Amino acid sequence: MTVSTALGNLASHPLEMLVARWNWKSSLFSSTFRALVFLCANLAAGWRAATGAMLAEFVYRAISAGFYGAITQGFREVQPAWAAGLIAVVIVPLISHSIELTIHVLRGTPRIITSVIASVCFTVLSTLFNLYAMRKGVLVVGHGGASIAEDLRRVPRLLGGFLAAPFVALLRTTSRSITAGG
Repeated sequence: MTVSTALGNLASHPLEMLVARWNWKSSLFSSTFRALVFLCANLAAGWRAATGAMLAEFVYRAISAGFYGAITQGFREVQPAWAAGLIAVVIVPLISHSIELTIHVLRGTPRIITSVIASVCFTVLSTLFNLYAMRKGVLVVGHGGASIAEDLRRVPRLLGGFLAAPFVALLRTTSRSITAGG
């Protein structure tokens, strides 16, 4: 599948791609981890402010992260993999953080810049990891998905592979250029 095909599927079948494939696994993990990001980022403003920011983020992500997970899952079969990663890391943060910023401006989150920067960094890493995992059949909902217990069993190994992937790609590139030059 190409990037164009995946984007076309999202645009022409939004109910099927986003609602029917709402990714509850993404919702569960994203809302929990992001709530902690906002709690920690706002602790300097006091417990009340930190708790308010945490709860606002938890509610927002509990609802929305399933849609963002569905978008990411929609790119799991896109080739080349780097194009899927690039598009997912642009689309998901652009949409999610525009809404997130609006929510936290409206509610008066005190450490909003720190919170959103931390959240964007988390989004980039988590979207790339989720895409990597989904390409291997983990954190997928619906057809091809496994139980949450099976997914969690596979996550540590996937995390190792994800962290090693840039080094493996560098080694492959270096090896090819040495072979081509010599």
